Amino acid sequence: MDANSPFIKQLASSDRKVRDKALESLRSYLRQKSDLNQLELLKLWKGLFYCMWMSDRAHTQQQLARDLGSLVVDIPPSAVMPFLEAFWTTMAREWMGIDVLRMDKFLYLVRIYHRTALQYLSKQHWKNKAQIDEYLRILSDTPLNPTDNKIPNGMRYHMIDLYVDELEEAGADKEDSDVPVETLLQPLRDLGAKTPTKPVRKRVKEALEDERVKRWLGEEVEVENDEEEKDAEEQGDDDEEWGGIEE
Repeated sequence: MDANSPFIKQLASSDRKVRDKALESLRSYLRQKSDLNQLELLKLWKGLFYCMWMSDRAHTQQQLARDLGSLVVDIPPSAVMPFLEAFWTTMAREWMGIDVLRMDKFLYLVRIYHRTALQYLSKQHWKNKAQIDEYLRILSDTPLNPTDNKIPNGMRYHMIDLYVDELEEAGADKEDSDVPVETLLQPLRDLGAKTPTKPVRKRVKEALEDERVKRWLGEEVEVENDEEEKDAEEQGDDDEEWGGIEE
């Protein structure tokens, strides 16, 4: 697949109808391909990145993000992780060039792709340890990489901020949850432990101290002590100036 092929150019067309048709053609193409190498996938993702870039209007952008996320289910299992890795590599490479007017749709695309990856692993009931480990390796290598200066902190912050929400979306909050929360939190813990950037450490600490995380891990969650609050209020009443006995 050449970067200058009509197929790639159609994905980045300014004409929405051309982009939509190219996306459907891509879906059919991916269903039949299990041997795409990383270079081919990166060329493909360059086209998909600009497909999103050219999309306008919030509703259309959100639908496109979901459509791009759904490509994962059309890929042969052996190609899923390479496809996801090409996505994260592309986002890290292009992030600093995204202008403020376009950033929201790419933030949403990142959320959708992380969510889609977790859903893919969930459909296997979290039993495919090799694929779980591979996806966590991808996260640690790219969006949650603690030391690579080529990874924009803006991407790190966004991933930190959505991480717990997406674990909940994946089912971690259910009573009979089989989500391996401790395992899935490891890239976040590694980022907090190894990053030289204090604001990143602080943001990770806040995420890991989320009450939902503590509840999922069976840790004690601090609750407001109503008795102590009541005593404090009564003490405040006692301290008020006594005005004498009313006649």
